[in-house]
Amino acid sequence: MRRLRAALLAVPFLLAGCTGADPAGADADPSDGESSEGGEAGEAPAGWVYQLTDYADGGLAELAAAEGDAAVVDLARDGGEDYFTAEEIAGLRESGKAVYAYFTVGSIETYRPEYAAVAATDMVLNRWGDWPDEYFVAYWDQRWWDLAVRPRLDRALAAGFDGVYLDVPNAYEEIDLELVPGEDRDSLARKMVDLIAAVDDYAAAERPGFQVLPQNAPELREFPGYMESIDGIGVEDLFFLDSDEPCEAEWCGENLDHVRAIAASGKLVLAVDYATEPANVAEACARYAEEGFTGYVTTVELDAISAPCGHD
Repeated sequence: MRRLRAALLAVPFLLAGCTGADPAGADADPSDGESSEGGEAGEAPAGWVYQLTDYADGGLAELAAAEGDAAVVDLARDGGEDYFTAEEIAGLRESGKAVYAYFTVGSIETYRPEYAAVAATDMVLNRWGDWPDEYFVAYWDQRWWDLAVRPRLDRALAAGFDGVYLDVPNAYEEIDLELVPGEDRDSLARKMVDLIAAVDDYAAAERPGFQVLPQNAPELREFPGYMESIDGIGVEDLFFLDSDEPCEAEWCGENLDHVRAIAASGKLVLAVDYATEPANVAEACARYAEEGFTGYVTTVELDAISAPCGHD
């Protein structure tokens, strides 16, 4: 997906000084799972699993044994500095799964190892009300790239992940505008698109075929350069809100329309809804099948493995 983008000329700091690193201590170069030159995903996985905490015995064996052929996991088993090794990621990939590294690009959690360095700057903005340990950041700042995004990318590349799963691109909607004079929602959205494009360019230069999947904010597809920068999208709450509440607000339909458009362009869609009632789980899975999305229904804590749709 490496392309020249006029939009990135406005944010050269995101591309300056991009050199490869090997913080995991081993080079891993997966040869399978390459995306097409057009940035479109290959054959969609039949199912996926998504876990961010409480890995059984601190490892990935349970995920490797799970049904499905894609998995999203945190870079670190403890959300901190106990990172999964290249050997562990290789073991999960040997189960036939494409493996994506989760991290946030629009916010910083207080328990992350980068937090102290980021908090020492003026980049930390308002707290995310839904998540008391998480703060939005000035994600367009060169220092955010240097302190958080690039090191996380380097670690994911070195550990042999197939791609990255980038959470909180919707930060552009949630940042307190009083804290960023001169910005508006449109300008913040454009800067998020530029950041994701920079992630794509950097990763493609290091390992062609490395995939970029943002989570949520499918409306960013309307900005020039965005669709060329992503291989697919992860999306929460298409059919049920957290938890078991049908998604019936106007924005739910708008969200679904954007996701449909992304899927129609040939991109991978990994959809997740949070529900436990058997009828709701069945309904979500049926809706995924109707739409042609790869779906998963689990608990909002993302601390255990549920059966992927079609594998219960």
